[in-house]
Amino acid sequence: MIEAKYNKKILLTILIAALGYFVDIYELLLFSIVRKPSLIGLGVADEKIALLIASTKVINWQMTGLLIGGILWGVMGDKKGRLSVLFGSIILYSVANFATGYVQTVDQYAWARFIGGIGLAGELGAGITLVSELLPRSKRGLGTSLVAGVGLLGAVFAYFTFKATDDWRLCYKIGGVLGVCLLLLRVSVSESLMYTNIKSANVQRGNFFMFFTNAKRFKKYILAILIGLPTWYVIGILMNFSNRFSADLYTGSLVDSGKATMFGYIGISVGDVTIGLISQYFKSRKKALFLFYGFTIISCFLYFSTLNNSDPMMYLICGLLGFSSGFWAIFVTMGAEQFGTNLRATAATTIPNMVRGALPLINLMFLDLFQETWGWNLIKSGIVTGIVVMCIAIIAAWFTEETFRKKMNFLEN
Repeated sequence: MIEAKYNKKILLTILIAALGYFVDIYELLLFSIVRKPSLIGLGVADEKIALLIASTKVINWQMTGLLIGGILWGVMGDKKGRLSVLFGSIILYSVANFATGYVQTVDQYAWARFIGGIGLAGELGAGITLVSELLPRSKRGLGTSLVAGVGLLGAVFAYFTFKATDDWRLCYKIGGVLGVCLLLLRVSVSESLMYTNIKSANVQRGNFFMFFTNAKRFKKYILAILIGLPTWYVIGILMNFSNRFSADLYTGSLVDSGKATMFGYIGISVGDVTIGLISQYFKSRKKALFLFYGFTIISCFLYFSTLNNSDPMMYLICGLLGFSSGFWAIFVTMGAEQFGTNLRATAATTIPNMVRGALPLINLMFLDLFQETWGWNLIKSGIVTGIVVMCIAIIAAWFTEETFRKKMNFLEN
C-alpha cells in the first residue's frame, strides 16, 4: 500500500512537471510563431531588415530574462525548496503573458518578454530536479525524458492556437490562463524528501558562487552548459530563420518559420523520449548524447545541401533537426546529476538558461560578426556558426563525466 502511494506520487509529479514544461515551451516559443504579425501590429514596417532588427531585440531581451531568472530561481530552489520555484515562476510568467497581450510598442513588448523570460526560467530546472530526486537511479533518464517529451509539445499547441485564433494578443492571454490552471494543479505536488532531509544540515544551500570557488566544480558547470549549445543553434538560427535560409537555398520559397519551428518541436519531443530509451539501453548518458550529436551533424548537412530544395523538404528537415537535437532532457538531467542536493536546483535551473542565454552570443557571431562585419552571406554564416557550436559541444561532452549510475544523495561542501 505504501509503495503504491509512493508510485502514484511519482507519476503525479512527472505528469505535473511535464504539463509545467508544456506551458513553459508554449510561452517561450510563442514569439517565434507570432513574430511577424505581432511586430507589424505594433507598427514595424513589413520589410526584412526592420523586422529582423525588431525581432532580434525582443528575443534577446527574452533570453536575457531567462538567464537572470535561471540564477534567481535556481538559488531559491535550493534555499526555499523546489516547490517555491514552481509556484513563484508560474505566477510571474502568467502575469507577464497577460501584460504582453496589451503592449503597444516594441519596447513594451521587449520588456514584457524580459519579465516573462525571468518567470519561465524556473520551470524546467525545478521540475527535472524534483523528478530526478524522486526516481531511482535506473529510471531517472526515462522520467526526465518523459517530462521534456510531453512538455515540448507546447510549441505545437502554440502554433495551432495561433492558426485557430489568428490573434497574437489572444494567444498570449491564453498562455496566462494556462499558467493559472497549472498553478491550481501544482497544489497537489509534494516537496522532495531528499531536499527536506538536508534543510537542517549545516551546509550552504543555493550559493551560486560555489560554482566558481572550486576548480573541479567550475569545470563541471561550464562543461554542462556547453554540451547543450547545439539545441539553441538549431532552434534559434536554423528554425527561426528558416524563411530566410529557404529564400537563399532555392527559388519560390514561402516557408513559414513558425510552422518550421512547430515541425522542429515535434521532432524534439520525439527525440527527447527516444534518447531517454537509448540512454537506458546503453546504460550511459554520454553514448546517447554523442549518437544524437552525430544525427545533428547529418541533419545540418541536409539543411544546407541541394536536397533542401522545396518548402515541404525544409519542413521535413526541420523535423529531422528537431529530432536530432532532442537531447535537452538528458543534458539537463546530466547537469542535475553532477551536483549535490544543496546546489542541485541551482545547477539544473541555471544550466539550461545559460544555454538559452547564449543565443544572443550565437546571434552576435552569426549576424553581427560574420554577416555585418565580415560581409559573409547568410548560408556561409549559418554553416560556420554551426561548425563552431558543434565543435565546442563535442569537446565539452568528451570531458564531461558519465552520470548514469551516479548517486544523488550527496552534498557540495
